[in-house]
Amino acid sequence: MDFNFTGEVIEWRGPAPFYFIETPAKYAPEIKAIAADKSYGWGVLHAMVTIKSQTFKTALFPKQGTYLVPLKNAVRLPLALEVGNKVTVELNFDC
Repeated sequence: MDFNFTGEVIEWRGPAPFYFIETPAKYAPEIKAIAADKSYGWGVLHAMVTIKSQTFKTALFPKQGTYLVPLKNAVRLPLALEVGNKVTVELNFDC
């Protein structure tokens, strides 16, 4: 199953900055149902993500009723993605 949406790059500042894109809340129930079958713990779910021309594997995790798509610097920097940028995201859970 694929999900396509536009989301904003956000930053979480812990010991180091981390960057994410939040999935729309309307997809949370469907993603949670997929996670029930495919999660490897705590609702974390492997996914293939495509942003612009870049496809990469990552793990979404639940946060406050939705899911966060992590953006590694190896992906974020070459695509020039900064906090506040709106980007189109494609998620696929058949990985």
